[in-house]
Amino acid sequence: MAAVSFKCPNCGGDLRFDPATQKYKCEFCVSVFDQAELEQANPQAAEQTQEPEPEQRDESGAVIYSCPSCGAQIVTDATTAATFCYYCHNPVVLQGKLSGEYEPDMVIPFAVDKKEAVDSFLKYVKKKKFVPKDFFCKEQIEKITGIYFPFWKYGCQAKGAIHARGEKVRVYDVGETEYTETKIFAVDRAADLSFESMTRNALNKENKKLVEAVQPFRLEEAKPFTMGYLSGFQAEKRDIEKQNLSQELKQEVREHAVNMMKNTASEYTALQVEQDDLHIMKEDWKYLMLPVWVLTYKGGDGETYYYAMNGQTRKVSGTFPLAKERVIAFFFSIFVPVFILLMMGGYFLW
Repeated sequence: MAAVSFKCPNCGGDLRFDPATQKYKCEFCVSVFDQAELEQANPQAAEQTQEPEPEQRDESGAVIYSCPSCGAQIVTDATTAATFCYYCHNPVVLQGKLSGEYEPDMVIPFAVDKKEAVDSFLKYVKKKKFVPKDFFCKEQIEKITGIYFPFWKYGCQAKGAIHARGEKVRVYDVGETEYTETKIFAVDRAADLSFESMTRNALNKENKKLVEAVQPFRLEEAKPFTMGYLSGFQAEKRDIEKQNLSQELKQEVREHAVNMMKNTASEYTALQVEQDDLHIMKEDWKYLMLPVWVLTYKGGDGETYYYAMNGQTRKVSGTFPLAKERVIAFFFSIFVPVFILLMMGGYFLW
């Protein structure tokens, strides 16, 4: 399986996707290239559909590659699709991981660069009074990472029908007597239905919650996938297949369809569906890569805390550790002065 770096045609430096310009930038000579220029200078960028070669694994099951820039070994797990060489720090795309059947259909490129992600993190975390200082120290902040996460997008065309029992209840008075009138109706509804942009996470890893926490994404802005978008970021390959999600999504479609048809019968006081029928006529699956900035922190209590930022919409989410010493200091900074004032005022009697 090939490990690929995208090179600058001017100086040979490594190219990275630049969220600010939506182009590819050389870190050395600061040249900028569009997609066509990237592919012309790096023919391997257009060869992502090749079948992957057998993976080289060590005894632990880790996957091993050779860095195309310095030749050092890169060790990753089975789902990593883009990363960095730990020796020369150059971005590396593990080409075979996203080839053939694993080639994504679409990608939402990062629209937020690392500087903005860091600034947003600092602004967000400084609102949290009792977060340990080492959670946002320089060394910790430098670990913030842009990661593409795999997702499935599902859509379908369907024909649905329901048979229901409808009730119309009328309450009225005759003299001093109150009457309740209930009429029963047979209600039938049928519809042609269209569903799109139903998404599901395609990764089993624990860190899948990072991308789920910062949804939604504007899926209409997704672009056709090319390997270059991964350069300068990390990426995960899916390990959940669409057949594992199909039944769940079809059930969700059925529930949405029934509710949509029920909503067309709003004139009834109550409506009880007795029978429903749904035929899915056409399905559309798309494999997506979605951008998230991630920072994790191992707390003194053994728990892993995280900060995540949607790399497109800038929505943020996080779970933060609590510095007990800061809570105690805050408590005494309030309690002790108040206690002294009360003592001076004679509020405590001994």
